[in-house]
Amino acid sequence: MIDQPGGPEQLKLKDVPTPQTKPGWSLIKIKGFGINRSEIFTRLGYSPVKFPRILGIEGVGIVSKSTDSIRLPEGQTVISLMHGMGRAFDGSYAEYALLPNDSIYPVETQLSWPELAALPETFYTAYGSLLNMKVKTAKTLLIRGGTSGVGVAAMRLAKAMVPGIRVAGTTRDPEKFARMKAAGYDDTLLDDQRRLQTENHFDAILELVGPDTLMDSLTHLNVNGITCFTGELSGMDDARWTVADFDPFGIPAGAYLTHFSSDTANASDLNDLIKLVETHHIDIKPAKIFDLVHTSDAQAALDQADSFGKVVVVNSDY
Repeated sequence: MIDQPGGPEQLKLKDVPTPQTKPGWSLIKIKGFGINRSEIFTRLGYSPVKFPRILGIEGVGIVSKSTDSIRLPEGQTVISLMHGMGRAFDGSYAEYALLPNDSIYPVETQLSWPELAALPETFYTAYGSLLNMKVKTAKTLLIRGGTSGVGVAAMRLAKAMVPGIRVAGTTRDPEKFARMKAAGYDDTLLDDQRRLQTENHFDAILELVGPDTLMDSLTHLNVNGITCFTGELSGMDDARWTVADFDPFGIPAGAYLTHFSSDTANASDLNDLIKLVETHHIDIKPAKIFDLVHTSDAQAALDQADSFGKVVVVNSDY
C-alpha cells in the first residue's frame, strides 16, 4: 500500500481486511502481477490517484469468491487489467483483489504463474498493437523502445505471427545492442537525442517511447505503412502525453497512424494470445521475479537504467 507519493520506500507491506464481494464484483486470489512504468508514475504522484491506494493495473490468479458463477466459477484461472484497477480502486499488489466482473477474463493455459504474470499488460499490449498495425502484411518492423518489456514482447510475437519478418529495435544505450541481438532482434538502432540514427524505412513501426519521438518515427515509415502509438517511456522529468504543434502533414502521404490501449482487453483476444505463445513456444519468462514482500524492490529494479524485459511479483511457490 502507498499512503503518499515518493520513492520505492513508500510502498509498504500492511495487513488489511480481505475485501468482501459486492454485486458485479468478484474476489480474486492474486497469484502474480507485472510491474509497469505507469505504476511508477503513480507512485511518484504523476497520476490523479487518491492515496492511500493499493497499486497494480494487472494481475493473474484464481477466482476465490464469485458473483458470476457461470462465467467466473470459483477456482477459474483469470486475468485482469486496466479499467481503473490500481487507480480508481485497489489493484493487484496484494494477496486478494476485489475486481469488477467485466474486467475479469477467464483463460485456459498451461503457463506457469511467473510466465502468466508477465503476459497481461505487457504481451497483450504488444499483441494488440501488432494487430492494429496489420503486422501480418509487413516485411519489416521497427520497435521504438526496443529494450522495454513491451518492445521485447512485440519482437517475439511478431516473429511468431509473421515468419521471415525483419525486426529492428531502438535503444539510447549502445551497450544494450548485444543483449538485444541475443533476445532476438535482427537489427539494433541508436536513438540519439530523440532522433533515429538511420536512413532506413519500415512497413510497420511500434512507437513506445512517446510523443517526443513520434514525429521522427513517422519519417521512417514506408508508403502504405502503419505506425501504432502505444507507449510513453520518456523519463519522469520530461514525460509528455501530447505532441506539441502536431502537424498532420507529418504523416507521410499514403501511410497511416493508429494507436492501441489495453482498455480494449477481452477474453477472446487474451486466449488467442495465450494459444499463440504456447503453440510457438514463445519465451515469455520474466527478466526478474520478486515476492510480495519485495514489491518496492521490484519497482526499483524496473526503474533502473539497465532494466531489460519484464519484472514480475509472484505470490505463490512455483
